[in-house]
Amino acid sequence: MRAPRRLLCADALSADLPEPLPAGEAVIAGAPTARYLELAGPEGVEVGLWEMTPGSARDTEAEEVFVVLAGRATVTVAVDGDDDEVLELAAGSVVHLHAGDRTTWTVHEPLRKLYLQLP
Repeated sequence: MRAPRRLLCADALSADLPEPLPAGEAVIAGAPTARYLELAGPEGVEVGLWEMTPGSARDTEAEEVFVVLAGRATVTVAVDGDDDEVLELAAGSVVHLHAGDRTTWTVHEPLRKLYLQLP
């Protein structure tokens, strides 16, 4: 039986993120780009690094917990029947987004996060 990998990434702040993807479902300001690197994770959990360059995009989220490693952003979560929830993110912020959350990401400084996508 093969032993599990324990060191998933030697330097999460500077690791190359080779996989490009859309910055969201709809770019609404600027020309943001996004990249990611899937690292590994226990059964049913995806662990990876993700980053987005400055700009704004709308998205619909998966069930996810993440820690911001670098950068600054404002994330607005649409809340039905109430005022939107505004999250100001910076290095060290820890966030839980729920599956189906409708969000608007406004990245002020390139944002990098370590995420856990949950089943």
